[in-house]
Amino acid sequence: MGYTPLITVLGASGFVGSAVTRALASRPVRLRLVSRRPCAHAPGAAETDVVTADLTDRAALAGAVQGSDAVIHLLLGEGGWRAAESDPGAEHVNVGVMRDLVDVLRPAPGDATPPLVVYAGAASQVGVPPREPLDGSEPDRPETTYDRQKLTAEHLLLKATAEGRVRGIGLRLPTVFGESTASGTGDRGVVSAMARKALDGQTLTMWHDGTVRRDLVHVDDVAAAFTAALDHPDALVGGHWLIGAGRGDALGDVFRLIALITAEVLGRLPVDVVSVEPPAHAPVTDFRSVTLDSSAFRAATGWQPRISLPEAVRRTVTALARERTGSR
Repeated sequence: MGYTPLITVLGASGFVGSAVTRALASRPVRLRLVSRRPCAHAPGAAETDVVTADLTDRAALAGAVQGSDAVIHLLLGEGGWRAAESDPGAEHVNVGVMRDLVDVLRPAPGDATPPLVVYAGAASQVGVPPREPLDGSEPDRPETTYDRQKLTAEHLLLKATAEGRVRGIGLRLPTVFGESTASGTGDRGVVSAMARKALDGQTLTMWHDGTVRRDLVHVDDVAAAFTAALDHPDALVGGHWLIGAGRGDALGDVFRLIALITAEVLGRLPVDVVSVEPPAHAPVTDFRSVTLDSSAFRAATGWQPRISLPEAVRRTVTALARERTGSR
């Protein structure tokens, strides 16, 4: 019998984590699913170990990753980028866990190869986009505390890689959205937020004229990027890689698509889409367009997004509508 590798997913109960877990469940691997709150076993997985732990505790983290051949790091501080501005605890999650992780990881017994770490970064780490599209070669000048923390964690991983302690890969994610099949892990991003408003019959509001673009990718396609990284580590280790559809979808068009599809699902007229004054807390990056050129990652792995924007929005709206019907 051959050796079955152990893949540990940190943040397995989250929105992206549950999608990555589903993508890994059919593979001939052992899965260890780690999260702050109880997490369901992966349906279809041959062998799954579920661990509930506070990973800001170094000893708990060491125990959670012990013996791992690969670790997928998907942890995100509660509240996202806004919380990072004011909550000291966010840094413990966004930076501290990575600092400890690269220190406590050790090769599996009898294996001299350092463990693989695939880290979920953010395309916004670059700061105000200096050009469009981004291709990953731009200098990083992060604008928010959250992005500075994510960039620090990525630097820690790549430094440890250069020192031979781990084999690190940074994946800088786009605007991820979609439906979730795991309870309590709903997408809190802009697409689902607008879909929820449309389902409630509320007007969809934009902080600009609607021409600002975002690189939108369905969560299942993002999960496939993580499995692609696991399959092609030698071409990726030691660098950061942009993950994106490369379309640059205008948010005005996206919001109108959400309104139209929601109307079709509910059998009523679409809600209005209007521009409003932005709030004081809106970061400057919210008003800059982002398109991501992921050709380097695609060439190295063969990955490409397969779910079209209309299909992805329809799946998201339909799942949210079904969720609301079921809760009544």
